Amino acid sequence: MKVVNLFEVEVGRDDDDPLGYDTGYARLAERLGATKLGATLYELPRGQSICPYHYEYGNEEWLVVVSGRPTLRTPEGERELGPGATVCFPEGPAGAHKVTNAGEEPARVLMLSTKTSPDAAVYPDSNKIGIWTGNKADDPYRLFRIDSAVDYWDGEAER
Repeated sequence: MKVVNLFEVEVGRDDDDPLGYDTGYARLAERLGATKLGATLYELPRGQSICPYHYEYGNEEWLVVVSGRPTLRTPEGERELGPGATVCFPEGPAGAHKVTNAGEEPARVLMLSTKTSPDAAVYPDSNKIGIWTGNKADDPYRLFRIDSAVDYWDGEAER
């Protein structure tokens, strides 16, 4: 059995993350040998968020607060969470969420999710949808504006 300590694991950063989303993270599934569940530990400095407000189709997500006091935005509004708080985000609009650290100290949160593929995420604030195929050879994901949708028969048949 492999073991990862959530209090000790080192997090890395992406150089191209924009201000407001500059969070450290460590993907844990591979380190643990997991294939059906994904887990990412995030370390959020003050004023930073994990990702934009969104909800999923195809996967369920959980949030576990490891340390700090992050703010959770859901369709019900915003609330501060403390260490040990655990929340499930079901598929669809009822599971919409965004995690931000408004507190003084850094916050560590663990996000768990099923690893079903394909997966779609909807971003209501920016009117986008993301499609994840799970096939890295085909490019793992694409984002589209929802209002750029076309008719089912577009490009397929003459009318």
